[in-house]
Amino acid sequence: MALIILPFRKGPKAAGAFGNLREVRGVVRVMEQKKDDSIPRGRAIRNNLFALKLLYGICPSLTVHEGIARFLGYFEWLFYSAFFMRHVINAMQEEQPFRKILIYIIVVVVVYGAMSLYESILNGRIYPVAYAVVNRGLYRILFRKARNVELGCFENSKFYDRYTLAMENADTRLISTSQALFKTFFGAIASVCAFVFMYQIDPISVLFILFPIIGNFIFNRMISRIDYKRNKDMAPHNRRIAYINRVMYLPDYAKEMRLSGVFSLMRKQYRDAIEGVSKVTEKYTKRAAVLHWLYVMFTFTFIFEGLLIYGSYRTLVSHTMTLAELSVITSMMVSTTWILIGFTEALTELFKNGLFIEYLRTFLDYKEQIPEDQTGIDPGTEIKSLVFENVSFSYGEDQVIKNLSMELNEGKTYALVGHNGAGKTTLIKLLLRFYDPTEGRILLNGRNIREYDLRKYRNLFATAFQDHRMFSMSVKDNVVMGEDIPKEQQAERVTEALKLSGAYDKVMSLPKGIDTILTHEFDDEGAVLSGGEFQKIVVARAFVKNCPIKVFDEPSSALDPIAEADLFDNIYETCRNNLLVFISHRLSSVQNADCVYLLSDGTVKEAGNHRELMEQNGIYADMYRKQAKNYLALTDTGVSKGGAPA
Repeated sequence: MALIILPFRKGPKAAGAFGNLREVRGVVRVMEQKKDDSIPRGRAIRNNLFALKLLYGICPSLTVHEGIARFLGYFEWLFYSAFFMRHVINAMQEEQPFRKILIYIIVVVVVYGAMSLYESILNGRIYPVAYAVVNRGLYRILFRKARNVELGCFENSKFYDRYTLAMENADTRLISTSQALFKTFFGAIASVCAFVFMYQIDPISVLFILFPIIGNFIFNRMISRIDYKRNKDMAPHNRRIAYINRVMYLPDYAKEMRLSGVFSLMRKQYRDAIEGVSKVTEKYTKRAAVLHWLYVMFTFTFIFEGLLIYGSYRTLVSHTMTLAELSVITSMMVSTTWILIGFTEALTELFKNGLFIEYLRTFLDYKEQIPEDQTGIDPGTEIKSLVFENVSFSYGEDQVIKNLSMELNEGKTYALVGHNGAGKTTLIKLLLRFYDPTEGRILLNGRNIREYDLRKYRNLFATAFQDHRMFSMSVKDNVVMGEDIPKEQQAERVTEALKLSGAYDKVMSLPKGIDTILTHEFDDEGAVLSGGEFQKIVVARAFVKNCPIKVFDEPSSALDPIAEADLFDNIYETCRNNLLVFISHRLSSVQNADCVYLLSDGTVKEAGNHRELMEQNGIYADMYRKQAKNYLALTDTGVSKGGAPA
C-alpha cells in the first residue's frame, strides 16, 4: 500500500562578599523588570522551595552539604567575633595561666582547621561530582519532558520562550537557588544573633547597624534602578553592536561584504551605536556616582569608623567599656556588615530565581495534550485504510482545515496538491498526530488514531519532509536516524537507500563515504553538501525504513528535472507495496498517482486521478496547463530539458 504526499560564595568571606556587590545590584535590577515578568512574592518563595525539593530529589547529598557548609560559615564568623576574641582578652586581663589560654587557642584552631578541611573537600571533590550528578539528573528530566510534549508547544512562541528560559543554565541556577535559600535562612539567624550580641555589650552600638541597612536597602536599590534604566536605554545600541559584530564573522554575509560597499554602511552604523552608548552612559553618570558614594559611606564608612570612634571613646575616655568588649564590638561590626550584605544578596537572589523557577515549574507541570509516551492499542502492521472524517483544525483562531473528508486505502498512491497555504502540510501533521483535529476524527483501520499507542502508531510511517534538518553525525546515522536496524545490516541498507534517492555517487566521493560526518559543527573535515544533495539524504531516510506507510513532502523541490524524474520512478517502484502519500507543487510528478486530492481553503475541492481531473477542466486542469506552458517556454529557450511540466 503506498501513500504519497508531496508539496555564591561557599562561605561568608568578606572579600567574596565585596566582590559580589555588583551582582547584588544586578539581582535587584532583574527584580525591577516589567510587571508582566514578575510574580507574587509568595509564589516566588514557594518556587524556591520547589527548587530545593527538586534538587534534593536529584542529589540529596549536595543539598545536605550545602546546608552544613552555610551553617558552619556563619558559625565561624559569629563565634570568632562574639566569643573567641572576648574570651582570650578577658583571660589575659585576668592573668590566667598562659598554658590554659594556649590550649583554648589550639582547640579553636583545630576546630577551624577541620572546618577548612571540610570546605576544601567540598570544593575539590564533593561539589564537582555532585554538580555533574545534578546536571545529568536535571537535564534528563528536562529532555524527557521536552521529548514528551506535543509539537504545538514548540510552535507556540510563548511556551517556547519559557521552555528555553527554563533550559538555559538550569543546573547552575537550580544550585544557586538552593545556595540562596540556605544563605537567606542562616543569614537571617546570624543577623539576629549579631544584633543580640552587640545589644548585650552596648545597646547604643546596635544603632550603627542602621547605616548598612540604609545603604543596602535604599541607596543600593536606587543604584539598581538607574542601572536598569541605563541598560534599557542602551539596549537598542547594544543590539545594533551585537548584530554588526555577528555579521562581520558569519560566512553567510562574506560574499556581500566583498562584492559591495555595504561595509562602509555597517561601519557607520557601528560608530553611531557606540556614540549612542556613550551618550546614555553620560546621561546617568553623575547621579550614579553620587548614589554610589552614599552607598559606600552608609554601608561601610559610617559603621566602621563611627563605631570604632564610639568604642574608643568609651574605652579610653569614659572608661565605660573594657578592652575585651571593644575588641568584640569592632569585630562584630565587620561580621555584622558582611552578614547583612550576604543576607540582602541572598534575599534578592531568591526573588530573581523565583521567576526562573516559575518558568521551570510551569514547564515541568505542563500537562501534555498529546504525550509522546501515550500508551494504547497496538496498531499492528497491516494497514487497510486511513480515513479523514469531517476533520477541522485551527492554529489558534486561524482555521486551516475545514470539514475535510478523505480516504486513503491499502495498496494505493495518493498525491496532495494545491496552492501554498491550502493545508497540505497540516494534513500530514494531523496524520502523524503532531496535532489532533479540533473537530472530526482520523481513523486507521476503522479506529480513531487517538486510541493507539502513539510511538507504535508513528512507527508505521517513514517520512521525508521538505523542511528537513541535518545532524552533525555521519551520513549513515543521518539516514538510519536511530531506527531499529541490525548493525550488521545498516551499511547495506543505507547504501541501497542512497542509490534510490540519487545521493550514492556524491556520498561515496566523500573522504569516508557513508561514515563521513556532515556539517562542520564538531568536525572541521565534515562535509557540507548542496541543498539538493541534503534533500536526497533526507529522502533516503524514508527508503531505509521498513514500514507500511511512506510519506514524502516535496521530495524533489531542490532537484533538477532529470533527478526529479529518476527519484519519482524509484519512489513509485520501491513503494508499490506501501500506502504512499506525497505532496508536490510539480503536477508532472502526480500523473501516475492512483488518486489526487486538490486542496483549497482547507478542504478537498477536487479528487480523482490525473485523467479524470483533466477531464473535469477545473482548478487542477488549470494549474497543470499553466505549469506545462511555463515549462515549454523554458525548453524553447534551452533553459531546461524534459518532457513534463516543471
